[in-house]
Amino acid sequence: MQIFRHIPSSLQLPCALAIGNFDGMHLGHQALLKKLIETAKLHSLTPAVMTFEPHPREFFAPEGAPPRLCSMREKLELFADAGVECTYVCRFNRAFARVNADEFMQNILRNSLNAQAILVGEDFKFGAMRSGSIVDFMRAGFNLVSLPQVNLANQYQDLERVSSTRVRAALAAGHLEEAAKLLNRAYSISGKVIHGEKRGRQLGFPTANIHMRHERPALTGVYAVKLDGLPSVANLGVRPTIAGVPKLSLEVHVLDFDDDLYGRHVHVEFLHKIRDEMKFEGLDALKAQISADVVIARDFFNSVRPTKVRI
Repeated sequence: MQIFRHIPSSLQLPCALAIGNFDGMHLGHQALLKKLIETAKLHSLTPAVMTFEPHPREFFAPEGAPPRLCSMREKLELFADAGVECTYVCRFNRAFARVNADEFMQNILRNSLNAQAILVGEDFKFGAMRSGSIVDFMRAGFNLVSLPQVNLANQYQDLERVSSTRVRAALAAGHLEEAAKLLNRAYSISGKVIHGEKRGRQLGFPTANIHMRHERPALTGVYAVKLDGLPSVANLGVRPTIAGVPKLSLEVHVLDFDDDLYGRHVHVEFLHKIRDEMKFEGLDALKAQISADVVIARDFFNSVRPTKVRI
């Protein structure tokens, strides 16, 4: 997949273009990209995506912006898996925020990206002050494909809209099965294994420390996970028992594994929540709880209904 981190100055090959933030790549996003590939094939166009970095809400109100569900690298990997051939990562800054709807359509979509078909959600807004909508695309003569919202039945058999907000709510509540249904896969975080303080090794539970690109994850706590397919236990949080300045970390103890993971880019799938992050009176109490967490994780991976053990 070809990746542009700017708007090209020269006219590109004709494309079908899906536009959005695509945070989490849930079922709604997947439906849009599936339609993108179909539209591109039907009209002999390049399937392309435009997304934004940072998320506009992070730019305008960083303190109130929602947690990210995936990093840009994870998003790009998911685009490539879906069959996207070209991605335009637009730097969302003050200059881009001032581009009005007409300029966006004419200067960027037509004169640069050569977009012959536009694919967006039915509530898509664009341009300065979010003044543009799908009506403007139609008035401007674009071949527009607007997908209605995707719904999923909840526990009460009502239909609820699939959205990034709903995924975040499920993750924050520890409802990983619901999140997996919305995503059509287990929620995951990927990153590079870096050197840590080796405290896990000192406690008898060596961990892979995963570099986190963002300081506000969509979930925290202790989980049964798989690291590149290997059954593991993960702690995602600020390690309240360890003295010092709180710092977000994702530490993964791989069960029955003794090998070097440093420098590898790994993929961590969150499968079952064991408990919230807790502060213990000392390292002995922490070690005892980690032992209990490992027992729960093993039960989970052995398909035995896990029971919470609290020290």
